[in-house]
Amino acid sequence: MSQKLERILPKALQQGECFKQALTHRSASGKHNERLEFLGDSVLGFVITSALYKQLPSASEGYLSRLRASLVNEATLAEIAVEISLGDYLNLGAGELKSGGFRRKSILSDTLEAVIASVYLELGMPKAQDFVLDLFKKRLKNLPDEDELKDPKSRLQELLQSRGHAIPQYDLLSISGDAHRQLFTAECVIKVLKVRTQGISTSRRKAEQKAALFAFRKVRENVK
Repeated sequence: MSQKLERILPKALQQGECFKQALTHRSASGKHNERLEFLGDSVLGFVITSALYKQLPSASEGYLSRLRASLVNEATLAEIAVEISLGDYLNLGAGELKSGGFRRKSILSDTLEAVIASVYLELGMPKAQDFVLDLFKKRLKNLPDEDELKDPKSRLQELLQSRGHAIPQYDLLSISGDAHRQLFTAECVIKVLKVRTQGISTSRRKAEQKAALFAFRKVRENVK
């Protein structure tokens, strides 16, 4: 077991059946971690919500909600799972092993939630809270500003309006690829500033957000 995981995981849990089940993907056994994942998601959400509420007594509900969403999501959980080398201890079926399941974000994030549930079930809420707060210590110390959490289209619109400009125009330029693997190319146009940027992603909304982010950076750089 990795030194990081061994340090933060209560020793009383490390050899227990509940912890072993938490590491077991459904591809490997009928006694897998999906129910634990369901429980762990709720425990994690409560602990992070409580931590943010106490840490930021003056923050608005909207800011707190966006902060929680930035912390409790598949990408962040997968990052933390990699940091503690959780993928090295997964119990996966042969198919998932061959396809690199130990690196897949969805599997890593689900397993981390299951591990959190195992701590809660075996040792109670106080230990589960300590475990979660240890996992998120660095991120809770370096929380992003409220503006950073707004989606790129909102940030761009606010920036333009603050300078007296009209809102940008978004156009869908193309859709390519097979029906189940389409790529959308969207363009963001700010005529008065002669700014045109493009974004490519797996949905029109995401493509527009990427284009908006590139436009936001251009507008902000030009003002400096």
